[in-house]
Amino acid sequence: MMLQDGSVQLLCLTANSGVPLFTRGASKQLPFSVIGSLNGVHMFGGGQAVVLSSCETDRGCVVWRVFQDSVMLIAVSGGGQNGTLGAGRREQEHHLRRLLENVWNCMVLVLGQDELTNVRNVERLKKDLRSCYRLIDRLLEGRPEGTLGNLTHCADCLLPPEPALLREALVGFTEAAGSEFGCLMIHGRITAATDKWWRLAAQEMVLLSALTHLLSTSGSTSCDYPVFLPQGSPTVAHRLLRFQLLLGLDVCVLCGPSPSLQQAERELVGRFWSPLVEVLRGCLAVSERCLPGSVSLRPDVLALLLINQESRRSVSCVQPHTNPPSNDSPAPSKARCWELIRLFYIFASTRYFSQDESPALTPEERAKRGDTLQEDYTQGFPHQPLQCYLVTEDCKCFGLQTPQHQLYLLTPLSVPTFALRSVATQTLSSIITSTGF
Repeated sequence: MMLQDGSVQLLCLTANSGVPLFTRGASKQLPFSVIGSLNGVHMFGGGQAVVLSSCETDRGCVVWRVFQDSVMLIAVSGGGQNGTLGAGRREQEHHLRRLLENVWNCMVLVLGQDELTNVRNVERLKKDLRSCYRLIDRLLEGRPEGTLGNLTHCADCLLPPEPALLREALVGFTEAAGSEFGCLMIHGRITAATDKWWRLAAQEMVLLSALTHLLSTSGSTSCDYPVFLPQGSPTVAHRLLRFQLLLGLDVCVLCGPSPSLQQAERELVGRFWSPLVEVLRGCLAVSERCLPGSVSLRPDVLALLLINQESRRSVSCVQPHTNPPSNDSPAPSKARCWELIRLFYIFASTRYFSQDESPALTPEERAKRGDTLQEDYTQGFPHQPLQCYLVTEDCKCFGLQTPQHQLYLLTPLSVPTFALRSVATQTLSSIITSTGF
């Protein structure tokens, strides 16, 4: 495959002529002859009325997808991790399909659909696409600690200690800016949002969160950024106004031509948010845990990911842990826990648990999109698995599914396997009872 294990390279070409638009990802780029071959084999299949969506090699995986008959995206993986939760074929394919969909939506978010589908000048489009690179690179990294939305297609959330006060201030601030779309974010996680913001497509919320976090790390305290909504408004731009209230804490508004950035910053920011400085600091204090103090987690929970399937929101965290007794295996590091919870989500969701992102799609439409990722043997049963567990070299994993929620949990190896279900149900009950999530 010419790529190192674990590396991913993204190729973007025009769908009709195969002209390369950009490549991102792996430091060692694929030769032009290989890129041409990947495009050529896809075009050959199309000429034979065959849609080539993916293939597996001895060391990796390739996934193709054409968007709007205009842009072809190809993701090439050079393999993955080894071990029980290592990336097998199905997991790699799942990850790459999500990546391609996210990258296309990112391009629409920044440039708009018209510029991508009505290509008049390829060289100009190449230059315009450079404005997407930082966000695309962030998606390719795929592992910013604390955010899993690019994988789950659920909005990453932080559950604050005093949500009512924050929402009241946010609604007032948003209405004063002449909008109904407002959001408060901490390190890229939604802390409070207006009703209209929650009604955005889940992928739009994920990308807006990623873009806001990227802008907040650029060093500016405010910005006025044009964005298109990939599903809600792919051809008409909106203004994304972002203001930094505290370091790592931003408030955003999607609005029209007015107010100006300077006017909103001068007249609205201090008026609505100065009285809540201590409340905002209290939110920052729980930013790593993402759960209010009213939620009591068991000490044997290393990490968790909780998804509300109805609202397409999620909350995730890694708990600080102390050194175990000498006779126990050491607990995995924080970074390793984030990696393991990602891998366990992919493992369980591609084998056992449903992913009802597009319930209106027929099986034929899902097949066309490539959404046939569950194990074949599960499709012949009339019931849906509700629980699963896995024991690895690092920890034990347990997944729990209810009609509304999915919970993915990591525990130390010292926790008895028969107790995993009890740990999971207690954790789920504690969060829902305290927060209503």
